[in-house]
Amino acid sequence: MSSKVLTLGQARWAEFLSEFHFPITYFPCRLATLPDALSRQDNVYPERGMDFISKNPQNFHQVIKQDGIQESKFFSIKVEIFSDLVDKIQKKVWQEKDYIEILKQLARGESVTYYSLEPQAKLLLFKDKVVIPSNEEFQLNILQRRHDSPLAGHPVQEKTLKLIKRDFYWAGMKHFIKDYVSSCQQCSNNKNIHHKKFGLLKPLQIPSGPWSSLSMDFITQLPFSNNFHSILVAVNRFSKNGHLLPNLWNNHCPGISSNLYQPCLSQT
Repeated sequence: MSSKVLTLGQARWAEFLSEFHFPITYFPCRLATLPDALSRQDNVYPERGMDFISKNPQNFHQVIKQDGIQESKFFSIKVEIFSDLVDKIQKKVWQEKDYIEILKQLARGESVTYYSLEPQAKLLLFKDKVVIPSNEEFQLNILQRRHDSPLAGHPVQEKTLKLIKRDFYWAGMKHFIKDYVSSCQQCSNNKNIHHKKFGLLKPLQIPSGPWSSLSMDFITQLPFSNNFHSILVAVNRFSKNGHLLPNLWNNHCPGISSNLYQPCLSQT
């Protein structure tokens, strides 16, 4: 009888379990009904949610009193994070043509659908989110804090949008964030590769005879000459003999093949 060769992981567990003295007995699945049933009963030990709290009240205590939960206090925390932008955003929003009439109505105490004024900083809110003016400087500043900062960790487009939509709003923010994240150099460098590995490069087969295999390319953006502005370069891979043919860059396959036939294929 030979001993089994353990892997590194199995060896670590074997060393750890050797410190305990207990018998290990194997039970087939059909005989291990009692432990399996206990592990599957939800009412024995709820994993999460209010059921877990109600069955284990000794493990929880209220951190924030109910009377201390006020919207204005939590909004002030949010404003403090961007305190250097509050005054600039407030002044710039009052200069926006799209929001001047809304701000005037709110200043008179009138109600506007989805819009409101924050009582402390006097910022314009859209669905309780700070309205950012159509100024790329402010938008980039917020994006850099919610995407580029070490705490944000360069999230993907959808997560970056969700992070910003928690507190801010501006027109066209979805496309702006999409363009910003897609052009982020650090995200591109650290992006995970999800496609299969590329195959190995393989050489082209050796041609069997003259003009049996061609390689072609275009020289474009040339000045017009005799109604042509590009050159079709066709090389016979067998003899390396090349032909320079006048061509139009927007020419389609039938036109290219007809131009190629007379000087090249007629020599086969």
